[in-house]
Amino acid sequence: MNSPYQIILSRRITEKSTVLENLHRAESNRCLRACKAPRLVFNVDPRANKVEIAQAVEQIYADKKVKVVAVNTVRVGPKPRRVRGFSGKTSGYKKAIVTFRPGDQVEEENA
Repeated sequence: MNSPYQIILSRRITEKSTVLENLHRAESNRCLRACKAPRLVFNVDPRANKVEIAQAVEQIYADKKVKVVAVNTVRVGPKPRRVRGFSGKTSGYKKAIVTFRPGDQVEEENA
């Protein structure tokens, strides 16, 4: 895989990923204040490994000069579904939770 856009397919925007992204801004209790590193969640190619994912994210966000500290991957399997009496499956996918250095700004602040 040559292009970083072949490895990183898209950002994963869900309620859970949004909470995870905003943990480094939380000040409500002592445990949340310990989460200083920003995290983003991506849909990735199922064949990609953690090193390739880290390099691709750093290339995509090269203008912001971010450094990937850790990559956690999760393979989500297909779920059975029924549509109009026919049984089938949704497609499985792989997602990556990417942790950056504390203080790195990945997204623009909305004022």
